[in-house]
Amino acid sequence: MTLEATGTNDKPAPASDRRPIIEAVDVAKTYDTGKVQVQALRGVTLTIRQGDMVAIMGPSGCGKTTLLNCLSGLDVIDGGRASVDGVDLSTMSDNDKTEYRARRMGFVFQFYNLLPVLSAVENVELPLVVSGVSAREARRRAYESLDRVHLQDWAQHKPAELSGGQRQRVTIARALVNEPAIVWGDEPTGDLDSTNAGEIMDLLCDLNQKQHQTFVLVTHALEVAERTGRIIKMQDGRITSDHHIINREAGIWGPAAETEPE
Repeated sequence: MTLEATGTNDKPAPASDRRPIIEAVDVAKTYDTGKVQVQALRGVTLTIRQGDMVAIMGPSGCGKTTLLNCLSGLDVIDGGRASVDGVDLSTMSDNDKTEYRARRMGFVFQFYNLLPVLSAVENVELPLVVSGVSAREARRRAYESLDRVHLQDWAQHKPAELSGGQRQRVTIARALVNEPAIVWGDEPTGDLDSTNAGEIMDLLCDLNQKQHQTFVLVTHALEVAERTGRIIKMQDGRITSDHHIINREAGIWGPAAETEPE
């Protein structure tokens, strides 16, 4: 895939001008299978700033999805600390974390997780309705979010009437409808063919560049990672490299210098 400047800016604003969205220090996570303890994360430290578009890569079992789950509060960390937009999720109850995620985060997974009996606009507005937003306001914002992903004309169609790429756009619209501080993606193109995957990455890159939406994407696909502005690689529960794009046209990457929070 040719690397084009349709993704994040080649010259992002200085780090000092962009506030941290994610701050993690020595994050650890161990799973007890009953027979053996698995150290999924072994002291992960990193900072992700507003407007970043980050890819987390590594072989299966390296800890990348665990890291996403721990940083987003879907899972509980066993050691260290992690905060999202200045909020330490480890101090919250499960209900408070669920409410915070609904207000400040969006999620895009490999499989669309759309309710088949609902139309596209109803799927998108659902998080707002659950959060107590009025039906009229939720519908208005859902249409706006579908328009952002160029799918407003398909608002009344149910998932079965949409292509795979269109269904993933609905998922992205749902992730964006609450104007989140960060959108997490776990293999967001993994269930798509190369054409649809490229179109979804075009969309995500456009949202990042023009609307400064922060994205953290877990992916196996190098062609996806290279469209972002920063690639973090993991192995055995640790970060092994962390590089950002210096010159996209030349394909030059350099150390990100963002593994230590301020």
